[in-house]
Amino acid sequence: MALDSASQNQRRSAEPEVVVERLPLYVRILTRLLQEGAEVVSSQQLGEKLQVTPAQIRKDLSYFGRFGKQGRGYSVIHLLERLKLILGLNSFWNVAVVGVGRLGRAILSYPGFTPDGFHLVAAFDSNPDVVGETVAGLTVNSLEQLDEIVSSKKISIAIVAVPTEHTQGVVDRLVACGVRAVLNYAPISPQVREGVRVRNIDPVLSLQSMTYYLTDHSVE
Repeated sequence: MALDSASQNQRRSAEPEVVVERLPLYVRILTRLLQEGAEVVSSQQLGEKLQVTPAQIRKDLSYFGRFGKQGRGYSVIHLLERLKLILGLNSFWNVAVVGVGRLGRAILSYPGFTPDGFHLVAAFDSNPDVVGETVAGLTVNSLEQLDEIVSSKKISIAIVAVPTEHTQGVVDRLVACGVRAVLNYAPISPQVREGVRVRNIDPVLSLQSMTYYLTDHSVE
């Protein structure tokens, strides 16, 4: 049953962000199970693959409705289709990459976006020596063309791979052009207005948290 706009907004404000972050992991596991020929999966099996308890699996899914019957497990294909619908993965999303340095080039060359519904359709850079180059089949555009191209190509997501000192300005321009979601690789957290989502990826922070587990805390 389709949800009206008010119900969708109420639902999105109700579930914890950590639950939403786990949903793509469910989709990945269910996709593999479907490829292996599985028809039904239990919360116990999902929990083992995600390293969380079966009770947590059931609680996560309960935020979005009812998906299975107690004692019978979940239909793999039905649950997969529902979660893709919830995540918006039944649609195609046009994505821009801003910053075509070493990281930006690696992102543009990565083949894994398209199979999951994300189309890299535009690349931007402020360096005149880079503008006009062809990278992974895309011509690098000047940032001066941002507004025009975001509008014409209906871009709603941007991946930002620019130096720290330029990040906030670039994000501000993207938001002003209508981009509603930003994946940011700079080691800062840009500020955005309500209704725009930013996800920060900082490998150094991840490494620093991992070294906690490699450190001998007995000497404290």
